[in-house]
Amino acid sequence: MVKIVILSGSPSEISRSDCVLKYLGRVLQEEHFFVTHFSVRDVPQDDLFLGKFDSPVIKRIAEHIQDADGVIVGSPVYKAAYSGVLKALIDLLPQDVLQNTPVLPLMTGGSPSHLLALEYALKPLLATLKGQNLKGIYLLDSQIDKYKEHPIIDEEILLRVRKQLAYLIEMIKTQEYARTMS
Repeated sequence: MVKIVILSGSPSEISRSDCVLKYLGRVLQEEHFFVTHFSVRDVPQDDLFLGKFDSPVIKRIAEHIQDADGVIVGSPVYKAAYSGVLKALIDLLPQDVLQNTPVLPLMTGGSPSHLLALEYALKPLLATLKGQNLKGIYLLDSQIDKYKEHPIIDEEILLRVRKQLAYLIEMIKTQEYARTMS
C-alpha cells in the first residue's frame, strides 16, 4: 500500500492550513492511500526547544517520513516564511529524510503578497532534505473555511489542489514502477 505522510507546521489548534491538510488526507484515503498525519503540535515543546534529536517522537516522525512514498508539508505564512516551529522540527530530522521522495509543499496566508514564501522559503527548505518538490499550493485565508468538512471554498483553487494531488500520485506511481523494473 502506498504511504503518504502529511506534516502540518501550524502551531494553532484550529488553523486553515491544518484543515486543508486534513482534507487532503481524507481525499487520499478515499483513493486507498495509507495516510499518516503529524503536526508540530504532536511534538513536546521541550524536544523542539532543546533540540532533542533522540526524542522518541522525533524518531517516530522521521521513520514514517523515510518510509513514505510521498509527503505533503504545509504551514501558514509567518513573517514571509513558514512557521518557526516547523523549522525547529525539520532541524531535528535527518539531513536526507526526504531522499528522492515526492513532496507537495502547501502554504496558507492572508494576502497574495505572501505567495513567494512558498518559492523562497518552504520549497528550498524541503530541497535541502533531498525532497523532490512539486509546484506547490498557496491558498489565501479567504479561500478556506476552517469550519467546513470541505474547507476549500474557492472552486478554482480546489481544482488546482486536486491537480497537484494528481501530480503527486503520478510521481509516486512512476517511482514505484521504476523500482519494480530495476
